[in-house]
Amino acid sequence: MNIVITGASGGIGAAAVRRFLALGHDVFGIDLAPAAVVHPRYRHFIADIRDAASLPEIPDVGVLFNNAGTQNSGDDIGNNLTGAINVTEKYIADAPSLRSVLFNASASAVSGQEFPLYAASKAGVVGYMKNTAIRLAPRGVTCNALSLGGVLTSSNDPVTSDPASWEKIMAVTPLKKWMTADEVADWVVFLTLENRSMSGQNLLIDNGERDLNPTFVWPEESPLF
Repeated sequence: MNIVITGASGGIGAAAVRRFLALGHDVFGIDLAPAAVVHPRYRHFIADIRDAASLPEIPDVGVLFNNAGTQNSGDDIGNNLTGAINVTEKYIADAPSLRSVLFNASASAVSGQEFPLYAASKAGVVGYMKNTAIRLAPRGVTCNALSLGGVLTSSNDPVTSDPASWEKIMAVTPLKKWMTADEVADWVVFLTLENRSMSGQNLLIDNGERDLNPTFVWPEESPLF
């Protein structure tokens, strides 16, 4: 099966690439950064998902994981929302073997916390996911979103590498942990390959933070706006 993953060079994207390859699939990665994985069944494309015309031609996509995104970049709407729309509309159009579409949203889409444009872009992803799920349901294709809380990737270094911030985070995180990229890959595989009956849903996976003790921690010297 042909698997397409955007943001394939980052922590979550690379973990998903490796997991699908281990399961025997052909994986196509899209990122602005060079490939993080080298494998005979992996093909990497450098492209800006904000530009629909730059997206590569990939035949008969079976699974699409819209993972690419930025946080407080100055163009979170373009990177996170417009990019996801561009990718989805291109690869679902002519894909008779399409099985599942999955979006990497964010806990911010649910709570509204963190950076304004980031929260807005991820909430938009969830709304667009639901629209896509409605359109794909007659084809038997599932479409869902993951709204993740803290994940141990380099993009979160400002808090994970700062002892004071990390202590505050753990104090308000009921399960006293963050996810690893490999744990996220477990969810990605389950939702795209195993799940056949859930669609149009946004799964909040945040170690209990929002519902049991909602808060947002960021170093004081790093501006939110």
